[in-house]
Amino acid sequence: MKYARYVVLWLLFLGLGPFLTGKLWARPSKCEECHAKITPGIVKQFQRSKMYKTLTCASCHGKSHQSEADVDKAKLPTIETCKRCHAKQAKQYMSGKHFLGWVAMEAMPTIHMQPDPVTKGRKGCGGCHSLGATKEAKASKYYPRYAMDCQNCHTRHTFSVKEAREPEACMTCHMGFDHPQWEMWSTSKHGAAYQIDRLLGIPIEERRGPRCQTCHMPNGDHRVMTAWGFLGLRVPEDDQEWWQWRVSILKALHVLTPDGKFTDRINVVKAGKVARLTKEEWQAERQRMEKICHQCHNMNFVKEQLHQADMMLRAADQVMAEAIEIVADLARKGIIKHPDGNPYPDLLRFYDTPYEIEQKLYMMFMEYRMRAFQGAFHMNPDYSHWYGWAEMKKTLAEIKELAREMEERHAAK
Repeated sequence: MKYARYVVLWLLFLGLGPFLTGKLWARPSKCEECHAKITPGIVKQFQRSKMYKTLTCASCHGKSHQSEADVDKAKLPTIETCKRCHAKQAKQYMSGKHFLGWVAMEAMPTIHMQPDPVTKGRKGCGGCHSLGATKEAKASKYYPRYAMDCQNCHTRHTFSVKEAREPEACMTCHMGFDHPQWEMWSTSKHGAAYQIDRLLGIPIEERRGPRCQTCHMPNGDHRVMTAWGFLGLRVPEDDQEWWQWRVSILKALHVLTPDGKFTDRINVVKAGKVARLTKEEWQAERQRMEKICHQCHNMNFVKEQLHQADMMLRAADQVMAEAIEIVADLARKGIIKHPDGNPYPDLLRFYDTPYEIEQKLYMMFMEYRMRAFQGAFHMNPDYSHWYGWAEMKKTLAEIKELAREMEERHAAK
């Protein structure tokens, strides 16, 4: 009788525990019984997911696959799969730039020159840019067998909201060469404050310093858009001096012809939402960001900081335009020859150019210019200056010296 009370409590726990904790200890499905032997990690992940209470494997993968003989019949989930339960989030996501990741990928004119692992194999650009299962994307012969979409942030098979709210969820794609937002944020005061508070065990809602999602996904909005866009360009530009530098950049992107007319590539810019094509569109995105910053800072401070970042981009564009015109002038003199006869290099060809001077120009645009203005907006002065602006100035000096040498060799022929 001494231990009777404990025995009763233990039996109650065994009988009612699953209901009290919200977990139903149901017999695993046939899918789980099989995959517990083949892919046990996936089964464990799914079983700890909140979705385990309401979904089965068939909810996302269908019922056609029943044995090892018909594995190819298992459906791979897409945005449409998630949309059945998460219509609001899917609609937001599909109206933003992440959903258009493949559009930007296929805009690269040398995509056909890339080895399959880079595109279909998702071991290069295709690893992140396989976002967005649009009809156009699926029709591409370079498109991978499956798109990531929701799974990129809510990774399989736990599909955790908590995971997607942490900045590390963004890290894999937003780091490195031309978009080191992770490095910029994590070493900024914003990032440092957030990470210190997390180490101290402070709840996510109370941590100082914004994370990626605070600014780019306010209130869980899956649209994810910014004022400048990836290319840091807007059309038109009221500042006429700045606009002239922008014209040089747009010509080097082959969005404008040498005589200043729009090419068909402007349609790709529109489709991928990689630039802002009206003042109203740009201003709407800027005002949205101002409101987010205003949650922690006074509006005068907010406007001044964003303005200084704009001016960093302006300064970078001046240096970029000067370098572009130096290289284009070499083509006008016949020192550099482009198959299409256009004196302006195509910066979207990236490293697929035989000229060292154009290699430097592409690095200047895709790496240093990006870091100069992105670092400014991510509140990381060291990144903006030493990894961006300083490298742009250094590369401009190298381009000038290379151009002089090329002209001398050409004249000596």
